[in-house]
Amino acid sequence: MTPVIWTAAILLCVTVGFHLAGIANAMIRCKARPRLERPPANAPSISLVRPVCGLDNFAEPTLRSGFELDYPNYELIFCVANARDPVVPLVRRLIEAHPHVQARLLIGDERISANPKLNNCFKGWNAATHDWVVLADSNVLMPADYLSRLLNSWRDDTGLVCSPPSGTLPQGFWAHVECAFLNTYEARWQYTADSMGIGFAQGKTMFWRRAVLEQAGGIRVLGLELAEDAASTKVVRDAGLRVRLVDAPFAQPLGRRSALEVWRRQARWAQLRRASFPLFYLPEALGGALPPAVAAATLAAAFDLSWILAVVAVTAFWYGAESKLARAAGWPLSWAYPLHAIVRDVTLPLLWFSGWFGSDFVWRGNAMSSGTASESPQV
Repeated sequence: MTPVIWTAAILLCVTVGFHLAGIANAMIRCKARPRLERPPANAPSISLVRPVCGLDNFAEPTLRSGFELDYPNYELIFCVANARDPVVPLVRRLIEAHPHVQARLLIGDERISANPKLNNCFKGWNAATHDWVVLADSNVLMPADYLSRLLNSWRDDTGLVCSPPSGTLPQGFWAHVECAFLNTYEARWQYTADSMGIGFAQGKTMFWRRAVLEQAGGIRVLGLELAEDAASTKVVRDAGLRVRLVDAPFAQPLGRRSALEVWRRQARWAQLRRASFPLFYLPEALGGALPPAVAAATLAAAFDLSWILAVVAVTAFWYGAESKLARAAGWPLSWAYPLHAIVRDVTLPLLWFSGWFGSDFVWRGNAMSSGTASESPQV
């Protein structure tokens, strides 16, 4: 056989093999689990810091979920940069409606880095009174056992517990495409890396033991990278510890999305991954169903078989496995899922190239660049 045929055969076997292994692992790690019982009264006290900025889709239920946690002792700290932010009245109303929860809103913008989210979290981290601290995005929908599940995931070799987002409540075609990115693609590979012992931090939820970060120089060191989760990964690994993912990721309700919103978000993440972990970013060129489909078509043509049938067979198998994962995890799954996944997989090569050659993007109204270093923190 020619080198081209050998290459196609190897590519097909490797991509399909990794796909099946990732699906099987994610079906175990991401399946829905029964709610944990309320911890005892002497469970460790936890500070929950939530940076807020603007009004996201489902802002009220996601922020309210922080007041409804079944945990004996926690404080809730909201952080906003500007007192005129439209989310401020909502936060104040929720605090007033839940007087039984120790909650407060901190306003101010001390710029310790080029990362506006980290700058917003800085005052909350410093104000937190407990040894265990969660930094959680405002669009995370927290289940009642949110804190218990984070604490239960901690091991002796753990430096940080995180959760990728699982897209839920999509409205419209492009929100379903974003679910295909977040759930059956990105979460699947993040859990594969975690199960291999090389987990990466995910900024949606980061559960710290304060001493781990303070020993590295404090929260300012997270400004050494443009993305605070990339910096967190490096801090934990430098300490000889592991980043772990909580089993069954926490939900992020999406609502309606446009094609441009999905592209900008995915392109930004691609640029940040390439800037922080270029060697791990390289294999992403083989992500999705496109490489095995091309390999199958090449092999079929070489043996005078129908390349169209070969492509259909590979993609049907590929997306059928992803559909089984989505069903097992309880993620959104519509009859049009194959179309959503095809759009995702056709977009992946464009995003991969964007990661290498793009650098400028806008995050919540802030112009940023993955090609420049953050302002050096004072450590």
